[in-house]
Amino acid sequence: MWNFIIRNIAQRLVLLIIVSFLAHSVIHLAPGEPSEVDPMNPRMKPEDIAKIRAAFHLDDPLYVQYVYWIRDLATGELKSFKDSQPVLPKIWNRFLNSLPLFILATILVWTWAFPTGIYGAVHRGGIYDRSTVFLSYALISVPGFFLSFIAIMWVVGWLGVPVISIKTFGMEHAQPAYQWMDRVWHLVIPSIMTAIGGIAILSRYVRSQMLEVLGQDYVRTARAKGLQEDTVIYGHALGNALLPFVTMFGLLLPGLIGGSVIFEQIFAWPGLGRLAYEAILSRDFPIIMTLNFIAAVLTLLGTLISDILYAVVDPRIRLH
Repeated sequence: MWNFIIRNIAQRLVLLIIVSFLAHSVIHLAPGEPSEVDPMNPRMKPEDIAKIRAAFHLDDPLYVQYVYWIRDLATGELKSFKDSQPVLPKIWNRFLNSLPLFILATILVWTWAFPTGIYGAVHRGGIYDRSTVFLSYALISVPGFFLSFIAIMWVVGWLGVPVISIKTFGMEHAQPAYQWMDRVWHLVIPSIMTAIGGIAILSRYVRSQMLEVLGQDYVRTARAKGLQEDTVIYGHALGNALLPFVTMFGLLLPGLIGGSVIFEQIFAWPGLGRLAYEAILSRDFPIIMTLNFIAAVLTLLGTLISDILYAVVDPRIRLH
C-alpha cells in the first residue's frame, strides 16, 4: 500500500509541474495583459506601460516568468497586479468564504441524491420513480443561474428577505447571535441553488448503477435462496452499486474553485470563484495563475484520494 501511495505522489508531483507550466504559458499567450487593462486612460503614457511591463517581468521569456512566479509563490512575496496586495492572504480569505458554501452544497447533494436514486431503482416504474426522473431531467435542463434568479426574486420580492452577499448590510453592529443567524440565512439559498443540479445528475447515476446491479446473477441467486428483499438490496446489491462512487469523494475538491463561479457571481458571494472571475477581467496574472495552481493541486490530490479509497475497498488495485 505504501509503495502504491508513494509512487502515485511522485507521479502527481511531476504532473503538477508540467500542468502548472502549461497553464502559465496559456495564460500569458491569451489576449490582453495588465498594461492594457485601461489603455484609453489619458494618464497612461507609453513610458508608464514600459515600467509596468518591466516591473511584472512581462518582457522576459515565459520560462523566466514562470521561475519568478514559482519563487514569489514559494516565498510568499507574490503580489496582485491589481492592488499590490499579497496573493496568498487574499486567496485564503476568499477560501474561508467559499468553504461553508462548498461543504453545505456537498452535504445536500450526497444526502439527497443517494436515497432518491436508490429508492427510485428499487421501486422502478412507480409513481415516485417516474416523478423523480421527470423532475431530475427538468432540473438538468433548466440553467442554474435561471433558477437562482427566480429564487432571488421570490425570496426578496415576495418575502422581503435579503439573500445577496455574505451578510446583510449594517448587520455587523448587531448582537453576535443575530450576526450568526444572518450568515446562516445568507448561506442557505446559494447552497441550495448550487446543489440542485448536482442532486439531479447524481441521483440519475445512482439509479442507473443500482438498476444494473439489481440485474446481476448473484442478486437473482440471493432472491432465489429466499432471502428477504431488504437483505438482498442493502446487504448484497447496495455495496456493489455504490463502489464506483467511492472514487467520487476525492474528485469533489476541485469544486472549491470551479464549481461556484456562476453562483458566487449571482449572489455576490465573496469567494474563490468570484475572485477568479474578477482576476480574469483585470488580467491579474498572479491571482489567475495561483488559483489555477491550487485547482491543479486539488484535482491531483482528489484523484490520489480516490485511488487510495479504491485500493482500500478493492485490494486487487494494490498489485498494479
